[in-house]
Amino acid sequence: MLGSILTRVLLIVLGYVYPAYECYKTVEKHDLSIDQLKFWCQYWILVAVLTLFERVGDNIISWLPLYGEAKIGLVLYLWHPKTRGTVYVYGSFLKLYLVKHEKEIDLKLQKMRNEAGMIATLVLQKALSYGQSRFFEVLQYVSSQSNQQFSEKGK
Repeated sequence: MLGSILTRVLLIVLGYVYPAYECYKTVEKHDLSIDQLKFWCQYWILVAVLTLFERVGDNIISWLPLYGEAKIGLVLYLWHPKTRGTVYVYGSFLKLYLVKHEKEIDLKLQKMRNEAGMIATLVLQKALSYGQSRFFEVLQYVSSQSNQQFSEKGK
């Protein structure tokens, strides 16, 4: 076993930093390869899904021996030029699921966007109302202090 800290560092470097740099190079090449760009987009989609499941899975199965090393092996499998596991995993599993449930997902995302917009509007209205009332309280305080000083000078 590698140890928790080393495993996390390797996972960050091999699962995020290196793929992000390769994706950058793909995007910034003058002879942009659509296949390579598609590969990296599929990789990041898989990483997003795996990260979502990881939040639950880590708590349930992280006690298993070599769990961290298995995660490192998975990210290596996904992007390594000899295995290019992303093509297989995305094409065989995730794409099929997404195609089948795309309309449902779109409807749920639209509902969430609408609800988030309504919540944001309410929060903004409350913040503005609170700010406005505090502003007027400060003005009243300043005005009362000015009046008090003016009346003391008049005596």
